[in-house]
Amino acid sequence: MSTVRYRHANVDGLKVFYREAGQAGKPKLLLLHGFPSASHMFRELIPLLSNHFHIVAPDLPGFGQSDMPPREQFEYTFDHIAAVIDRLTEVVGFDRFALYVFDYGAPTGFRLAAKHPDRITGIVSQNGNAYVEGLSEGWNPIRAYWEDPSQDNREALRKLLAPDTTRWQYTHGVADESRVSPDGIALDNYYLARPGMDEVQLDLFLDYKSNVALYPAFQTYFREHQPRLLAIWGKNDPFFLPPGAEAFKRDIPEARVSFLDTGHFALETHAGEIADAIRGFFAH
Repeated sequence: MSTVRYRHANVDGLKVFYREAGQAGKPKLLLLHGFPSASHMFRELIPLLSNHFHIVAPDLPGFGQSDMPPREQFEYTFDHIAAVIDRLTEVVGFDRFALYVFDYGAPTGFRLAAKHPDRITGIVSQNGNAYVEGLSEGWNPIRAYWEDPSQDNREALRKLLAPDTTRWQYTHGVADESRVSPDGIALDNYYLARPGMDEVQLDLFLDYKSNVALYPAFQTYFREHQPRLLAIWGKNDPFFLPPGAEAFKRDIPEARVSFLDTGHFALETHAGEIADAIRGFFAH
């Protein structure tokens, strides 16, 4: 098990925080977190993989310990976030790497893959969606905001930023809630409570429609480039449904798909199983 180091990179004037572990020369693995979390969600996974990979796990702009510029100075869209992470990979020397994508990390990582298919050595999708059949009815309030971006529809989404909602995201679909550490929940709620964060997240809820619009482009990338892909999902996720994982096989027939009896934040309960699956997947 290698030491985890906590670093900052200057990405065109933006301070991006990232965790790094493993030795240079090992296969590179970029871990991309989701909402409302940060790279701390990988705190158990990184030590389990650090002997096998050179790992970088950034906090997306506006999340965790990375800079959160005012909305007037930084456009909070997934295109912009992906552009920052794209530059980060160049700054840290990740020229060829595998992706681990979860939730918001999926549309971020899939943008990178579609733009630079030659750089991607494989993809692990842990509840990282790219198909409309993967979107549950839990998206309906956000869909309403896409269709009518009124202030009323924006205000209706604030409940998704409440502390109880964060806890629900961590525990829904988990058979034994005692396996879910309260630390991640508390830290995510701390980050969500920062001044201005609510408006940043509401902007991203609105822009998520751009990800759905890009699903056909992501699928074209899958079909044309046939990346090695492991979809390992918590089957009880209230947002991203199992058919979204199965759909990868439509475009990548050799994709490996498996399900865990847990929810959205599958690493909270099944980090060991996910690490084993990743090591086995990339060993061949």
